[in-house]
Amino acid sequence: MKKHLAWLCLLLFLVLEGCKSSKKPRTTPRDFGPMGMKREMRAVWIATVDNIDWPSRKNLPPAEQREEFIRLIETHKRMGINAVFVQVRAAADAFYARGEEPWSEWLTGKQGKAPEPFYDPLDFMIEECHRRGIEFHAWLNLNRTAHRASKSISNDNVGRKRPEWVFDYDGYKLFNFGLPEVRDYITSVTTNIVHEYDVDGIHFDDYFYPYTVTGQTLKDEEAYQQYGSRFRNKNDWRRDNVDKLIKQISDAITAEKPYVKFGVSPFGVWRNRKDDPSGSATEAGQTSYDNLYADTKKWMKAGWIDYLVPQIYFSTKFDKVPFKIVTSWWLPYTYGRHLYIGQGPYRIGTEDKDRTWANPSELPNQMRFIRLNPEILGSVFFSSKSLIGNKLGHADSLRTNFYKDPVFPPTMPWKDHTAPLTPKNLQVKDTRDGVELRWAASEAARDGSLAHYYAVYRYSDSEAPRLLAGCYEGQTRALDKSAKRGRRYTYAVTALDRLHNESEPVLATVYARLARK
Repeated sequence: MKKHLAWLCLLLFLVLEGCKSSKKPRTTPRDFGPMGMKREMRAVWIATVDNIDWPSRKNLPPAEQREEFIRLIETHKRMGINAVFVQVRAAADAFYARGEEPWSEWLTGKQGKAPEPFYDPLDFMIEECHRRGIEFHAWLNLNRTAHRASKSISNDNVGRKRPEWVFDYDGYKLFNFGLPEVRDYITSVTTNIVHEYDVDGIHFDDYFYPYTVTGQTLKDEEAYQQYGSRFRNKNDWRRDNVDKLIKQISDAITAEKPYVKFGVSPFGVWRNRKDDPSGSATEAGQTSYDNLYADTKKWMKAGWIDYLVPQIYFSTKFDKVPFKIVTSWWLPYTYGRHLYIGQGPYRIGTEDKDRTWANPSELPNQMRFIRLNPEILGSVFFSSKSLIGNKLGHADSLRTNFYKDPVFPPTMPWKDHTAPLTPKNLQVKDTRDGVELRWAASEAARDGSLAHYYAVYRYSDSEAPRLLAGCYEGQTRALDKSAKRGRRYTYAVTALDRLHNESEPVLATVYARLARK
């Protein structure tokens, strides 16, 4: 696997209260971590369309764009976030250089205009995230060639070059998924990102076919007449079009880079029970299956996607779609894949008609409910700006409580289950600066993969095992500044691969005698 050249080690020193033990802790990797939790997706969406999250405005100088992004991910890192889903394609445009679609107007102010001075934002964002141990998922909008908020459309925009591929709907220009050449084009755009960039995942949002708008008609009758003859009705044909697109992209990603994750965040309600006995006990005005023609439950069962993030932006007391009801409905439908919950802090502390969002305990209550269900492996928050805004202290509750201790993202054994080999020759030395650790890099595992990063743990007779550091980009040394004089510590170092499979630990013990500077 690709190894980065820069060297960095981020030490995340934590305080665990009340962790007293008279017995020597076990030393297998699964025992190291806060309260037995070592694996959880803790992610945030970073929206670029209409400058929702980043950059803060169009045509911001590139140096300021970079400064903003670094501040943003540093803030999220302090909150405990371990992955970001960054929108790199908002409307058949690009926040990256090595592709066929024009530069985004929300980056440079005019679609098709490159940054001046030039840089590649996607390369930059990936590098900054990886050096901080944050997964980077490239988030693509699939259905738009032009947004209602678009102020400029390049002659290189695919909607202008291939107008027969798109139709107008509610002020948007949208792809006609019923055309095989459209599905091929979107697959090509997606696969190009996987090929050209060191992304950890590809992520699609809820926009497949558009949400239904009264008085608007999907203008795909001609395509239906040409390609839909074997289907009972147009709705089944539309769902099949999206099925084909998802499977096609899934196969292409796996063929290009098998370790790259593929996930979707659909509208939270698959179907209402009144329309399908297997649906949820909800009264959603629209559903993923019936309005967006996205049979996301089918995709999970078929193994076409690695994770699903239903957007459950409803409160625990919203009567038509209660958070707990719709969240619980998803639990039997993971089919061995990952289920994360999309949560909506953007609604907190606003003039929302649902006054539950005025309660500072609403997000913590949702988090506690999620943690009660082992089928749920994490959360994704919409969006970055709302999370950083910290209305009613919701982000503080993550930083000081739910995400107080760092964890790794969950593994995906269907993609890779072979752990790296154990690091060797761990040496620990007490110094005036702290306890120094050095080790030899892991050799290649039997599947040929190398360590992507290392984890450093510490425990003692009076301290339960806890994660001290994630050492990224090839770093094989660390400095523990939190070691207290007069205590004997055992350190453990493990190697983790790209998909977070973890080796057995190498151990070493030291007695901290020296006073610190």
